[in-house]
Amino acid sequence: MDIRSLIQKLDESGKLVRIKKEVSTNLEIAGLMKKLDGKPVLFENIKESDYPVIANLAAGKDLVALGLGVSVPELIPLLASAIEKPSPPETKETEYEELDADLTRLPVLTHYPKDGGPYISSGIVVINDPELGINASYHRMMVLDRDRVVARILERHLNEYLKRGNREFAICIGSPTSVQIAAAISAELGKSELDIANAINKTPLVELGGHMVPEAQFVLIAEVTGDEAEEGPFVDLTETYDFVRKQPVFRIKKIFAKPDAVYHALLPGGLEHKTLMGMPREPTIFREVNKVCKCLDVLLTPGGCSWLHGAVKIKKESPDDGRKAIEAAFKGHSSMKHVIIVDEDINIYDPGQLEWAIATRFQGDRDSVIKGPEPGSSLDPSSYPENKNTTKIGLDATIPSDRNKSKFERVPEPDIKPEDYLE
Repeated sequence: MDIRSLIQKLDESGKLVRIKKEVSTNLEIAGLMKKLDGKPVLFENIKESDYPVIANLAAGKDLVALGLGVSVPELIPLLASAIEKPSPPETKETEYEELDADLTRLPVLTHYPKDGGPYISSGIVVINDPELGINASYHRMMVLDRDRVVARILERHLNEYLKRGNREFAICIGSPTSVQIAAAISAELGKSELDIANAINKTPLVELGGHMVPEAQFVLIAEVTGDEAEEGPFVDLTETYDFVRKQPVFRIKKIFAKPDAVYHALLPGGLEHKTLMGMPREPTIFREVNKVCKCLDVLLTPGGCSWLHGAVKIKKESPDDGRKAIEAAFKGHSSMKHVIIVDEDINIYDPGQLEWAIATRFQGDRDSVIKGPEPGSSLDPSSYPENKNTTKIGLDATIPSDRNKSKFERVPEPDIKPEDYLE
């Protein structure tokens, strides 16, 4: 479903917060997004723009599942299957209005007081190469003026496409949930994230400005200028500021908008940012752990920035399954810094239960695996500055195989509902 349909579904289910009071794109909207983090919120009256703003759409697995029309337990198998078996999307025709190529018409937010400027933070770049096909990926873009942005470009696929001489690309804002998830997946070069999106949920493409793109609320066509400018400061996934660096500048040539378009804003360091970044790594961890033991579930925890800390639930069948799962989990997500392995009776979505498993089933000298320092995540501000290496630690918080299992069993929750007894 497109974002408009999702907003309606959220509204009907009572999950949507509506803010009718006039709000500003300069810090005010982002401040409210932070205070309402985890709750989808629609800002209907924007001081600087005629377009409403929707936020926190994917701020948790439950909301992602709603956007895809599946249950939370179905998410990891669905994503894993889509990565393994992508499906080329069909094309369709739909109505768009071409606007003036003027970014000041859009409600682009300034999120935090020290930001380098207003940022397009939910923009998905869609670029096509004659040999490699279509690639889709997230890239933050700081607005320089009415038709120029400076974008953070890592040494990955978009950079490779640009080096191959591709001079134009599309920037999609307000894409379907399937595209939002797929664009964060690190697929191998030449495998289209839009094919993965279509395998997650039928996601047709439309042609705009000579580019094949998903049916987003706004589609901007950008071209290479050859110039560079300072990009940042910008708050990254860890809720700390990334440093300022020279990055390439792009000119916005065209802007297309759906009728009654709504602008999707993504709060840097918020739960939506963390969910969209971290959740696509869970299927890769799930796949690697399943190669060595029975994996039941995976979570990159919000407290660990949905990137640096992971929890893995296994069905332990041999004494060394916990340690094998640790090694496999780090292989499945090389940026992860700490991982905890737990038994099937632990709810990995409950931080209290994870801590309880460490408190009652873990001994540091016996059950920990320490690796490195070795390459980890450049987002970790505590990593060694000279090489960005980090020390990785795995905690096997499963019940020791040589002990009486009954001594480690958690008292079950009472099967009773307090609301049945309250007026």
